[in-house]
Amino acid sequence: MFESLSERLERSFKILKGEGKITEINVAETLKDVRKALLDADVNYKIAKTFTDTVKDKAIGQNVLTSLKPNQLMVKIVHDELAELMGGQSVDINLKGNPSIILMSGLQGSGKTTFSGKLANLLKTKRNKYPLLVACDVYRPAAIEQLKVLGEQIGVPVYSDLDSKNPVAIAEAAVKYAKSHGHDVVIVDTAGRLAVDEMMMTEIAAVKKAILPQEILFVVDAMTGQDAVNTAKEFNDRLDFDGVILTKLDGDTRGGAALSIRSVVTKPIKFVGTGEKMDALDVFYPERMADRILGMGDIVSLVERAQEQYDEEEARRLTKKIAKNQFDFDDFLSQIAQIKKMGNIKELAAMIPGMGKALKDVDVDDNAFKGIEAIIHSMTPKERANPSLLNGSRKNRIASGSGTTIVEVNRLLKQFEQTSKMMRMATMQNGKLKVGKKR
Repeated sequence: MFESLSERLERSFKILKGEGKITEINVAETLKDVRKALLDADVNYKIAKTFTDTVKDKAIGQNVLTSLKPNQLMVKIVHDELAELMGGQSVDINLKGNPSIILMSGLQGSGKTTFSGKLANLLKTKRNKYPLLVACDVYRPAAIEQLKVLGEQIGVPVYSDLDSKNPVAIAEAAVKYAKSHGHDVVIVDTAGRLAVDEMMMTEIAAVKKAILPQEILFVVDAMTGQDAVNTAKEFNDRLDFDGVILTKLDGDTRGGAALSIRSVVTKPIKFVGTGEKMDALDVFYPERMADRILGMGDIVSLVERAQEQYDEEEARRLTKKIAKNQFDFDDFLSQIAQIKKMGNIKELAAMIPGMGKALKDVDVDDNAFKGIEAIIHSMTPKERANPSLLNGSRKNRIASGSGTTIVEVNRLLKQFEQTSKMMRMATMQNGKLKVGKKR
């Protein structure tokens, strides 16, 4: 996501490297390159020009502090303007109403049905809601079946009526059903088309009028670039939707839609889809996205993901074991499982400042832990609890059972030993700090 744009912007700022101050000449050269980078990322020409003009106005005449270099100041100005271009602040969905009704809109293939499932999952697991999914795509039986499969996967009921071809009647009946069955959120998945057409717009406008949703969301595939922005404008002119959802931001996308869409429709981007899994959905934070685009990482999002998997009781138990030097391979497996739940390994690493660039050409396999897990699972419970038992013959048996080599088994044992030492040192250091505070 945004890899090409990030590289181009980084090269642009190098023009100012070594300059003693910001001048109209060196700023013009830098921003010419920035504008080209934005256009290559499929950002609308007018938006790219307005953006660079604003940055230029803010940069010229800026007093460069002695602690800053001109290129550092330019990075800060561009960062702030990128965040502003994408909306400035995150905007939450409106969950007022009993039940709250959310109407989904968008073209066929944009990821509307998948997003409906992801949103239901997020509201259920993180907002303590009891959602109902509604299948109103009466033209594609596969869409109804897909929604049912997703609903079953996340444990959320799906309302459908296979005998009806009237989406308005289905939506109205679903809202009544939700009220009588205690659902506090209704997510209505509507039909999409391959292109915007009058029939589609009339139909979804009729659904909107019938159920009066608190929130209308427009789902768009980020990989369609500038076409996505044009489609969003057409939908907004007819529906006056409340927010945009960008899907497939994990794909080979240039990012133009994310940077342009807010300016064109003046509606906030509320969520971004970052993968196929049902939990691969992030709230959209313009500042954090600007951080990522400029290669600054996104530590806040990384910490939030870690906290979602954090088990306080388990952490206390683990701390005690580490302090007593009893950390074993079962604990090691448990930590790996928590990391895997956080998401794609390469994406997680890219949230660490500087790591995105370092890993650009590195193929980080999501199955990177498979070999380690195979080795550990080939150990007996006694061996996992007491690694000191692992002699030569046991290692040979484990290598054979896990489909690995003795070299790989030895490497894991060495890594495990180093990890145990580091964790023990950190735990002891933390303990000393706590004692110091009590005094």
